[in-house]
Amino acid sequence: MSGPLAGVRVVTIAVNVPGPVAAARLAALGAHVTKVEPPGGDPLAAFAGPGYDELRAGQEVVTLDLKTDDGRAALHGLLSSADLLLTSHRPAALARLGLSWSQLHAAHPRLVQIAIVGHPGEGADVPGHDLTYQAVNGLLGAEMPRVLLADLGGGDRAAIEALAALLERGADGPGTYREVALSQAAHDMARPRRWGLTQPGGLLAGGFPAYGVYACADGRVAVAALEPHFHRRLLEVLGVEDTRAALAAAFAGRTRAEWESWAAAHDLPLAALPD
Repeated sequence: MSGPLAGVRVVTIAVNVPGPVAAARLAALGAHVTKVEPPGGDPLAAFAGPGYDELRAGQEVVTLDLKTDDGRAALHGLLSSADLLLTSHRPAALARLGLSWSQLHAAHPRLVQIAIVGHPGEGADVPGHDLTYQAVNGLLGAEMPRVLLADLGGGDRAAIEALAALLERGADGPGTYREVALSQAAHDMARPRRWGLTQPGGLLAGGFPAYGVYACADGRVAVAALEPHFHRRLLEVLGVEDTRAALAAAFAGRTRAEWESWAAAHDLPLAALPD
Protein backbone atom coordinates (compact mmCIF):
# COMPACT_ATOMS: atom_id res chain seq x y z
CA MET A 1 0.00 0.00 0.00
CA SER A 2 1.07 3.59 -0.56
CA GLY A 3 0.77 6.46 1.87
CA PRO A 4 2.71 7.98 4.78
CA LEU A 5 2.42 4.75 6.80
CA ALA A 6 3.57 2.45 3.99
CA GLY A 7 5.79 -0.21 5.55
CA VAL A 8 4.19 0.09 9.00
CA ARG A 9 2.67 -3.17 10.18
CA VAL A 10 -0.32 -3.05 12.52
CA VAL A 11 -1.95 -5.97 14.30
CA THR A 12 -5.35 -5.39 15.85
CA ILE A 13 -7.29 -7.67 18.16
CA ALA A 14 -9.88 -4.96 18.80
CA VAL A 15 -13.51 -5.63 17.83
CA ASN A 16 -16.81 -3.73 17.71
CA VAL A 17 -16.49 -0.05 16.70
CA PRO A 18 -13.63 2.00 18.25
CA GLY A 19 -10.74 -0.33 17.42
CA PRO A 20 -11.88 -1.03 13.85
CA VAL A 21 -12.32 2.73 13.31
CA ALA A 22 -8.73 3.30 14.39
CA ALA A 23 -7.46 0.40 12.27
CA ALA A 24 -9.33 1.72 9.24
CA ARG A 25 -7.74 5.15 9.72
CA LEU A 26 -4.27 3.62 9.84
CA ALA A 27 -4.96 1.41 6.82
CA ALA A 28 -6.15 4.44 4.87
CA LEU A 29 -2.77 6.05 5.59
CA GLY A 30 -0.97 3.08 4.06
CA ALA A 31 -0.31 0.77 7.02
CA HIS A 32 -0.55 -2.99 6.53
CA VAL A 33 -3.24 -4.04 9.00
CA THR A 34 -3.81 -7.60 10.16
CA LYS A 35 -7.13 -7.95 11.93
CA VAL A 36 -7.21 -10.87 14.37
CA GLU A 37 -10.71 -12.10 15.15
CA PRO A 38 -11.93 -14.74 17.63
CA PRO A 39 -13.52 -17.94 16.29
CA GLY A 40 -16.97 -16.37 16.57
CA GLY A 41 -15.90 -13.36 14.52
CA ASP A 42 -16.20 -9.66 15.26
CA PRO A 43 -19.65 -8.96 16.78
CA LEU A 44 -19.86 -5.90 14.52
CA ALA A 45 -20.30 -8.21 11.53
CA ALA A 46 -23.57 -9.49 13.01
CA PHE A 47 -24.81 -6.15 14.31
CA ALA A 48 -23.92 -3.99 11.31
CA GLY A 49 -22.60 -5.95 8.34
CA PRO A 50 -22.06 -2.93 6.05
CA GLY A 51 -20.15 -1.15 8.81
CA TYR A 52 -17.97 -4.18 9.41
CA ASP A 53 -17.18 -4.47 5.70
CA GLU A 54 -16.36 -0.78 5.47
CA LEU A 55 -14.01 -0.75 8.45
CA ARG A 56 -12.07 -3.90 7.50
CA ALA A 57 -11.60 -2.98 3.83
CA GLY A 58 -8.04 -3.54 2.64
CA GLN A 59 -7.04 -5.47 5.76
CA GLU A 60 -5.86 -9.04 6.20
CA VAL A 61 -8.25 -10.95 8.47
CA VAL A 62 -7.13 -14.02 10.41
CA THR A 63 -9.00 -16.09 12.98
CA LEU A 64 -7.18 -17.04 16.18
CA ASP A 65 -8.42 -18.39 19.48
CA LEU A 66 -6.32 -16.42 21.95
CA LYS A 67 -7.58 -18.59 24.80
CA THR A 68 -5.43 -21.43 23.45
CA ASP A 69 -1.65 -21.83 23.46
CA ASP A 70 -1.62 -22.25 19.68
CA GLY A 71 -3.66 -19.10 19.18
CA ARG A 72 -1.40 -17.02 21.40
CA ALA A 73 1.70 -18.46 19.74
CA ALA A 74 0.33 -17.47 16.34
CA LEU A 75 -0.38 -13.96 17.62
CA HIS A 76 3.17 -13.61 18.90
CA GLY A 77 4.35 -14.72 15.48
CA LEU A 78 2.46 -11.79 13.97
CA LEU A 79 3.75 -9.40 16.62
CA SER A 80 7.37 -10.39 15.98
CA SER A 81 7.33 -8.30 12.81
CA ALA A 82 4.68 -5.76 13.82
CA ASP A 83 5.15 -2.12 14.75
CA LEU A 84 1.88 -1.63 16.59
CA LEU A 85 -0.76 -3.64 18.45
CA LEU A 86 -4.26 -2.25 18.85
CA THR A 87 -6.38 -3.69 21.67
CA SER A 88 -9.82 -3.04 23.15
CA HIS A 89 -9.90 -5.70 25.87
CA ARG A 90 -10.01 -4.71 29.49
CA PRO A 91 -6.51 -4.90 31.05
CA ALA A 92 -7.50 -7.79 33.32
CA ALA A 93 -8.63 -9.81 30.30
CA LEU A 94 -5.34 -9.17 28.50
CA ALA A 95 -3.41 -10.20 31.60
CA ARG A 96 -5.34 -13.49 31.75
CA LEU A 97 -4.26 -14.12 28.16
CA GLY A 98 -0.63 -13.40 28.99
CA LEU A 99 -0.81 -10.20 26.95
CA SER A 100 -0.24 -7.54 29.60
CA TRP A 101 1.94 -4.63 28.53
CA SER A 102 4.88 -5.85 30.63
CA GLN A 103 4.70 -9.27 28.99
CA LEU A 104 4.29 -7.83 25.50
CA HIS A 105 7.12 -5.34 25.95
CA ALA A 106 9.46 -8.03 27.23
CA ALA A 107 8.73 -10.23 24.22
CA HIS A 108 8.61 -7.46 21.61
CA PRO A 109 10.63 -4.45 22.83
CA ARG A 110 9.90 -2.24 19.80
CA LEU A 111 6.18 -2.95 19.71
CA VAL A 112 3.82 -0.04 20.38
CA GLN A 113 0.50 -0.83 22.08
CA ILE A 114 -2.56 1.39 21.83
CA ALA A 115 -5.02 0.16 24.45
CA ILE A 116 -8.62 1.31 24.05
CA VAL A 117 -10.37 1.11 27.42
CA GLY A 118 -13.61 2.38 28.90
CA HIS A 119 -12.28 4.58 31.69
CA PRO A 120 -8.78 5.92 32.33
CA GLY A 121 -6.26 4.66 34.83
CA GLU A 122 -7.60 2.54 37.66
CA GLY A 123 -11.05 2.57 36.07
CA ALA A 124 -9.87 0.76 32.95
CA ASP A 125 -11.46 -2.51 34.06
CA VAL A 126 -14.87 -0.94 34.78
CA PRO A 127 -17.38 -2.14 32.14
CA GLY A 128 -19.17 0.31 29.90
CA HIS A 129 -20.25 1.16 26.37
CA ASP A 130 -20.83 4.24 24.24
CA LEU A 131 -24.29 4.70 25.79
CA THR A 132 -22.97 4.82 29.35
CA TYR A 133 -20.07 7.10 28.44
CA GLN A 134 -22.47 9.53 26.80
CA ALA A 135 -24.82 9.30 29.78
CA VAL A 136 -22.27 10.33 32.40
CA ASN A 137 -21.21 13.28 30.24
CA GLY A 138 -24.71 14.66 29.75
CA LEU A 139 -24.88 13.84 26.05
CA LEU A 140 -28.12 11.83 26.13
CA GLY A 141 -31.57 13.22 25.47
CA ALA A 142 -34.96 11.56 25.60
CA GLU A 143 -34.15 9.40 22.57
CA MET A 144 -31.35 6.93 21.95
CA PRO A 145 -28.31 8.63 20.39
CA ARG A 146 -28.00 8.59 16.62
CA VAL A 147 -24.22 8.97 16.69
CA LEU A 148 -21.77 6.83 18.66
CA LEU A 149 -19.79 9.82 19.85
CA ALA A 150 -17.56 8.01 22.33
CA ASP A 151 -16.81 5.09 20.00
CA LEU A 152 -16.08 7.21 16.94
CA GLY A 153 -14.20 9.90 18.84
CA GLY A 154 -12.24 7.25 20.71
CA GLY A 155 -11.37 5.46 17.49
CA ASP A 156 -10.02 8.64 15.95
CA ARG A 157 -8.08 9.43 19.11
CA ALA A 158 -6.57 5.94 19.08
CA ALA A 159 -5.32 6.53 15.54
CA ILE A 160 -3.78 9.85 16.61
CA GLU A 161 -2.11 8.22 19.62
CA ALA A 162 -0.78 5.50 17.32
CA LEU A 163 0.84 8.09 15.06
CA ALA A 164 2.33 9.90 18.04
CA ALA A 165 3.72 6.68 19.53
CA LEU A 166 5.27 5.60 16.23
CA LEU A 167 6.84 9.04 15.81
CA GLU A 168 8.15 8.92 19.37
CA ARG A 169 9.66 5.47 18.83
CA GLY A 170 11.43 6.50 15.66
CA ALA A 171 13.71 4.17 13.77
CA ASP A 172 15.49 2.58 16.72
CA GLY A 173 13.67 3.48 19.94
CA PRO A 174 11.66 1.24 22.25
CA GLY A 175 7.94 0.73 21.92
CA THR A 176 5.58 2.48 24.30
CA TYR A 177 2.12 1.92 25.77
CA ARG A 178 -0.64 4.47 25.28
CA GLU A 179 -4.13 4.30 26.68
CA VAL A 180 -7.25 5.76 25.07
CA ALA A 181 -10.33 5.99 27.30
CA LEU A 182 -13.71 6.13 25.59
CA SER A 183 -15.24 7.94 28.56
CA GLN A 184 -12.64 10.68 28.06
CA ALA A 185 -13.52 10.87 24.37
CA ALA A 186 -17.16 11.43 25.36
CA HIS A 187 -16.04 14.03 27.90
CA ASP A 188 -14.22 15.90 25.15
CA MET A 189 -17.23 15.66 22.85
CA ALA A 190 -19.29 17.29 25.61
CA ARG A 191 -17.18 20.46 25.63
CA PRO A 192 -19.75 22.57 23.73
CA ARG A 193 -22.33 21.61 26.35
CA ARG A 194 -20.02 22.61 29.21
CA TRP A 195 -19.29 25.88 27.43
CA GLY A 196 -23.02 26.58 27.25
CA LEU A 197 -23.22 26.49 23.46
CA THR A 198 -25.56 23.51 23.27
CA GLN A 199 -27.36 23.86 26.58
CA PRO A 200 -31.10 24.64 26.19
CA GLY A 201 -31.31 28.22 24.99
CA GLY A 202 -27.60 28.35 24.15
CA LEU A 203 -26.31 29.99 20.99
CA LEU A 204 -26.27 26.70 19.08
CA ALA A 205 -29.36 25.24 20.75
CA GLY A 206 -32.09 27.66 19.79
CA GLY A 207 -30.78 30.88 21.28
CA PHE A 208 -29.81 32.31 17.88
CA PRO A 209 -32.82 32.29 15.50
CA ALA A 210 -30.73 32.21 12.31
CA TYR A 211 -29.09 28.96 13.44
CA GLY A 212 -31.75 26.29 13.67
CA VAL A 213 -34.14 23.86 12.04
CA TYR A 214 -37.37 25.11 10.49
CA ALA A 215 -40.42 23.43 9.01
CA CYS A 216 -41.03 24.08 5.32
CA ALA A 217 -43.72 23.07 2.82
CA ASP A 218 -42.60 19.43 2.56
CA GLY A 219 -40.28 18.78 5.49
CA ARG A 220 -37.56 20.67 7.33
CA VAL A 221 -34.45 22.68 6.54
CA ALA A 222 -31.40 23.46 8.67
CA VAL A 223 -30.24 27.06 8.53
CA ALA A 224 -26.78 28.00 9.84
CA ALA A 225 -26.41 31.73 9.21
CA LEU A 226 -24.13 32.15 12.21
CA GLU A 227 -21.45 34.54 10.95
CA PRO A 228 -22.43 38.24 10.77
CA HIS A 229 -22.31 38.44 6.97
CA PHE A 230 -24.50 35.34 6.57
CA HIS A 231 -26.85 36.59 9.28
CA ARG A 232 -27.31 40.00 7.66
CA ARG A 233 -27.80 38.52 4.20
CA LEU A 234 -30.39 35.99 5.41
CA LEU A 235 -32.54 38.67 7.02
CA GLU A 236 -32.12 41.11 4.14
CA VAL A 237 -33.00 38.64 1.39
CA LEU A 238 -35.97 37.24 3.30
CA GLY A 239 -37.03 40.71 4.42
CA VAL A 240 -37.83 39.56 7.95
CA GLU A 241 -36.96 40.50 11.51
CA ASP A 242 -34.48 38.52 13.55
CA THR A 243 -37.00 36.41 15.43
CA ARG A 244 -37.76 32.72 15.37
CA ALA A 245 -41.42 33.39 14.60
CA ALA A 246 -40.58 35.55 11.58
CA LEU A 247 -38.14 33.02 10.19
CA ALA A 248 -40.56 30.15 10.79
CA ALA A 249 -43.27 31.95 8.83
CA ALA A 250 -40.87 32.66 5.96
CA PHE A 251 -39.55 29.12 5.64
CA ALA A 252 -43.00 27.56 5.75
CA GLY A 253 -43.82 28.77 2.24
CA ARG A 254 -41.44 26.75 0.04
CA THR A 255 -40.26 23.17 -0.40
CA ARG A 256 -36.88 21.81 0.64
CA ALA A 257 -35.62 21.75 -2.94
CA GLU A 258 -36.75 25.32 -3.49
CA TRP A 259 -34.98 26.48 -0.36
CA GLU A 260 -31.76 24.70 -1.31
CA SER A 261 -31.79 26.37 -4.74
CA TRP A 262 -32.55 29.71 -3.10
CA ALA A 263 -29.70 29.29 -0.60
CA ALA A 264 -27.23 28.38 -3.34
CA ALA A 265 -28.22 31.46 -5.33
CA HIS A 266 -27.64 33.68 -2.30
CA ASP A 267 -24.56 31.87 -0.94
CA LEU A 268 -26.22 30.97 2.35
CA PRO A 269 -25.58 27.87 4.51
CA LEU A 270 -28.79 25.83 4.36
CA ALA A 271 -29.45 22.11 3.96
CA ALA A 272 -32.62 20.07 3.67
CA LEU A 273 -33.24 17.30 6.17
CA PRO A 274 -33.90 13.92 4.52
CA ASP A 275 -37.21 12.14 5.01
